[in-house]
Amino acid sequence: MNDNHDTALVTGAAGFIGSHLCEALLARGHRVMALDNLSTGDIGHLQRLLGHKGFTFQKRDVGLEPTAGMHTARRIYNLACPASPAHYQQAPVDTVLSSVLGAWRLLELAAANGARLLHTSTSEVYGDPDQHPQREDYWGHVNPNGARSCYDEGKRCAEAMLMAYRQQRGADACMVRIFNTYGPRLSPGDGRVVSNFIVQALQGEDLTVYGDGQQTRSFCFVSDTLRGLLALMDSGETGPVNIGNPEEHTMLELAEMVLKLTGSRSRLVFRPLPQDDPRRRCPDITLARTLLGWQPEVALEDGLQRTIHHFRELLGAQRVTVA
Repeated sequence: MNDNHDTALVTGAAGFIGSHLCEALLARGHRVMALDNLSTGDIGHLQRLLGHKGFTFQKRDVGLEPTAGMHTARRIYNLACPASPAHYQQAPVDTVLSSVLGAWRLLELAAANGARLLHTSTSEVYGDPDQHPQREDYWGHVNPNGARSCYDEGKRCAEAMLMAYRQQRGADACMVRIFNTYGPRLSPGDGRVVSNFIVQALQGEDLTVYGDGQQTRSFCFVSDTLRGLLALMDSGETGPVNIGNPEEHTMLELAEMVLKLTGSRSRLVFRPLPQDDPRRRCPDITLARTLLGWQPEVALEDGLQRTIHHFRELLGAQRVTVA
């Protein structure tokens, strides 16, 4: 698993995490086949890679029959699925299909060709958790018919499919559960709290806080998340393994930090909490530490400064509506 010259297939390659992953794999000496249907991904994220001799891109849906070239991949990273509520709630059918049908296609490919598949699941499989912090053996507290169910339950079904392929067909498949990754290449208006707060602060608009602002999240900088993905792929572990930062912050704490780092004089305004929005979210990363030797390294203030720099350059004089 340490041969850096084999071919890697990355789905969701033009997305926030996917594009960073493509760069990291090329830097390690892999050839990279990148797939994205560009429903939420941005081809601009891959612009600097399009001329790289080890990189190819196909605009296609992960749920389609694999092309001949995909059979050469020895490592498969499945990141294909809208990840922000603003996107997946606008296309719930496509979100379920991307999670379930996409995972099935890639598991068939991996099983047929002896490839190792890494599937990116999500902290959303824990729902609005009763256990805190969340361990991988916690079954979750999820509404199967709610506003977020297309994403939550789609990802849970994909995990079940992964287990079935491992048990019945001996597929070499592993999975991570990602917690609130942030950093450069987040998109304005995608509905994620970090991008929402930063864009609103930079544009001098009120920062929208939902509920009383005491709900918590745990924010992991994208470079730390990538190290976790690569470590699991390189290991013989199967997971699920939580990849996230165990430092927990309220939304009010995050808003105040963004205001401080941007120098914005924006005010906070409060809106009703969306349906099924989790009250607390924080990973137990004992497994990641013991099995992978992984833990996050980038402090939230440092990561936010880098992310704010990204948005300053991106926005310039344009104005962007926040979801």
